[in-house]
Amino acid sequence: MTLSISFQEIQIQTELFVNSDLSNSNASGRSHNQAVGQTYPSSKNPRVVLQNQDAPYPHTIFAFPPNRDTLGATAYFIVDEVNILIDCPAWNEVTQNFLQEQGGVHWLILTHRGGIGSVGEIQRTFNSKVVIQEQEAYLLPELSVTRFKQDLSVTSNCQLIWTPGHSPGSSCVYYNRFGGVLFSGRHLLPTPQHALQPQKTAKTFHWRRQLQSIKRLLEQFSPETLQWICPGANIGFLRGKYAVEQGYQHLAQLDLDRKE
Repeated sequence: MTLSISFQEIQIQTELFVNSDLSNSNASGRSHNQAVGQTYPSSKNPRVVLQNQDAPYPHTIFAFPPNRDTLGATAYFIVDEVNILIDCPAWNEVTQNFLQEQGGVHWLILTHRGGIGSVGEIQRTFNSKVVIQEQEAYLLPELSVTRFKQDLSVTSNCQLIWTPGHSPGSSCVYYNRFGGVLFSGRHLLPTPQHALQPQKTAKTFHWRRQLQSIKRLLEQFSPETLQWICPGANIGFLRGKYAVEQGYQHLAQLDLDRKE
């Protein structure tokens, strides 16, 4: 399947973001952006989102509290044969102890530049492999990272999918347990009406490509293979939940031909 997006065109437009991105990140990978006037309960333990303890190898998905260092984003942690951290939670003693108790972090996946947070500290503590789409790997010049172009499978159960639009290197993470779980980063976010939508803001990299990326997800999955979507921000609109059921149906209901 071919995504109808020019990779060369993406590369050219990415240059428009380089200077502003570099000014918001330092060599350790910590973002300097913070949500003004907001506080988050970042010292709390993460919550269980989905869990199966009866499988031959038990597996659980946890959600961390919103992280002010990533503008209130939510990081997720998959505990399986290989532990996978999706975006960066607040880096504090509670987080470090919890991750250590679960066996550490084998893979740290960054869904977009806004999820970088304390990636350097996490990698050094757990010797984690950091993965980021190649359009945004330049933001981590002093870290060892695994880059990918279109798709990348990090385990037999977990795949990265390049979904440009929100940012040049925006990606989603698909986990094939629990009927299929898509971690959408900021590609799809909850609304006050509890729906999932792509959201156009002043910082959106390319709106049309964001809609095209959603069409690609619809082509790649089905109601049987995509049961859940875990958005990477705006979790408060879900009223205590961290995963949206009937994920594919939510995608199918979107108006992807709109211009605004």
